[in-house]
Amino acid sequence: MLTRADLEAREEHFLAPYATRSAQARRIYLEGEAETRTAFQKDRDRVLHTTAFRRLEAKTQVFLNPQGDHYRTRLTHTLEVQQVARSVALTLGLNETLAETMALAHDLGHPPFGHAGERLLDTLMAGEGGFNHNVQSRRIVTHLEDRYPNFPGLNLTLATLDGLNKHNRAGLGQPSLEAQVVDAADALAYTAHDLDDGLRSGLMTAEQLSDLPLWTELRVRTGITSTALTSQQRRTLHRELLGWLITDLTETTAQHLQESGVQSPEEIRQHPHKLVAYSPAMRVLLTETGHFLRQNLYRHWQVEMQVEQADRVLKTLFGTFTRRPGLLPPRPQARIDVDGLPRAVCDHIAGMTDRYALDIYARLVPPLGR
Repeated sequence: MLTRADLEAREEHFLAPYATRSAQARRIYLEGEAETRTAFQKDRDRVLHTTAFRRLEAKTQVFLNPQGDHYRTRLTHTLEVQQVARSVALTLGLNETLAETMALAHDLGHPPFGHAGERLLDTLMAGEGGFNHNVQSRRIVTHLEDRYPNFPGLNLTLATLDGLNKHNRAGLGQPSLEAQVVDAADALAYTAHDLDDGLRSGLMTAEQLSDLPLWTELRVRTGITSTALTSQQRRTLHRELLGWLITDLTETTAQHLQESGVQSPEEIRQHPHKLVAYSPAMRVLLTETGHFLRQNLYRHWQVEMQVEQADRVLKTLFGTFTRRPGLLPPRPQARIDVDGLPRAVCDHIAGMTDRYALDIYARLVPPLGR
């Protein structure tokens, strides 16, 4: 049976010199480590067992959760980011378990209704510190998850927490390579699967994509020229796109690492630039694709209808709970004295799934004619 010491020795032997070692991991609150798991494996397991992680199954990615069983949710997006991050980390000799853990935790703070919900909560919390899903993810794992008697949150390692700190990095230097990989994997995953979901939904067509340079190159790579795509052809294009993006990201990053000469995690932090990146040509293609998705999918009138619905629902919930805090469940009520009423209400709403938010809204604002 392998012990934690055996697993740490394996890391020391196999990982690249600039990878993060679990043997050096530290936590905010002292506690014993597991006998047969590394510190990062323990972090990963703690994230997986959170309430916040389970709720991702019913939170919007692009399409409102009740609209269909086959569209990506915030949970399936998270799992796709995990898969990409783990694959890239393994190829580069990084700590794949740390990358996997960061990927699983990176979207815990997303509110219902996707980025529309995030924008509205940020507006509603103006003057109270605002709202950002990255900050909220860290808040969940350090304060809001209440699972242990001796400390708040999950007491994750400082390395994992640093990977969730995308903002306010003044004085902290660059993120670890594992964190940089997760950040790139996030953008990679949603670019690929939003194209796929957009085509599946019919809100975008292959004909619309015909002038997009990334799509043109992808069709050349697959030999698929038809504008009337079958389901199998669409899946082939998605699969090829993922492989193409992962290869470009991995090869370009490996080249950057070799050219930089970095030999330790400390040198990564002190480096003037992030080293995990795409090739210049791919960055251009992805920028163009991002513009296309914003214009043709994220701002599609049917998606904008969801945005309007999100605004009405969350404004009503926020206004009602701040006006009548006695309607809050016991746990958020208990946090009013600690965090103040607006933040306690914001935390409660941010933790809701799409379905739960719609259900509470329906109970507060019954349909006309009842």
